[in-house]
Amino acid sequence: MERKGAGKKPEWLKIRMASGASFASTRRLLDHHSLNTVCRSALCPNLQECWSRGTATFLLLGNICTRTCRFCAVGKAAQPPAPDPLEPQNIALAVESMRLKHVVLTSVTRDDLPDGGAEHWVKTIRAIRSSKPSLSIECLIPDFQGNESALDMVMAEAPEVLNHNIETVPSLYSEVRPQASYNRSLELLQRAKKHFGLSTKSGLMVGMGETAVEVETALGDLIRHGCDMVTIGQYLQPSAAHLPVERYITPEEFEAYRGVAEASGFHHVQSGPFVRSSYHAEAFTNNIETLP
Repeated sequence: MERKGAGKKPEWLKIRMASGASFASTRRLLDHHSLNTVCRSALCPNLQECWSRGTATFLLLGNICTRTCRFCAVGKAAQPPAPDPLEPQNIALAVESMRLKHVVLTSVTRDDLPDGGAEHWVKTIRAIRSSKPSLSIECLIPDFQGNESALDMVMAEAPEVLNHNIETVPSLYSEVRPQASYNRSLELLQRAKKHFGLSTKSGLMVGMGETAVEVETALGDLIRHGCDMVTIGQYLQPSAAHLPVERYITPEEFEAYRGVAEASGFHHVQSGPFVRSSYHAEAFTNNIETLP
């Protein structure tokens, strides 16, 4: 299907740049430990705001992904470099230095590794908890190709939030996420809730050609598979080589999606043009104790 794109960005998508001592300190700290963040690797529009608050989402297993999702700015290759064995401890050191109360961990997808990088995930979680036991952890994990052993390794560490994004509606998967499976992602969230009793979270990007009815259906699917929290944000094209934006969703439409999500039964919802999966992630933890 040929796409013409949505044209010029509307006023509500203009970012107000922020900086300052906290922003510079966060950048120096990450560079010192040679750490990757999804903030930089995925060209997140909230980088300035989050770094200025002294927060960041750490990207595990390098910054090269083995999948070719057409929405994502992270670099891609069939055989990325081997994981850095020092990364788990370096992340723990950075977390301690930043005096965080809540940390978000995510990773590239490493289909080249036998366990998809699950053991590396476990080492990182344990290193952080050894350094700072009181810290709450959100794990935004890949699907590990549905490998139950790999999934269980990470889920057994009992992160305070287990996050996995469905990203888009089923009809767009072949175009947007050709190596992923909508049902596999739903089953992952269900496994986290049913077998491990974890607080679960997922996210959707809109503006890629989906309909409002499809978004509402996807939200219902998430609820039926045990998802507690959801984020909904505008897809923004990282480069000319990526999938173009089909439409810019208005702030009013995002509020309507919020209402639908809340009415569907989600315990916490973030919905807005600049919302990303880990945006204001600490706010989600305020609802954990009230989850069933």
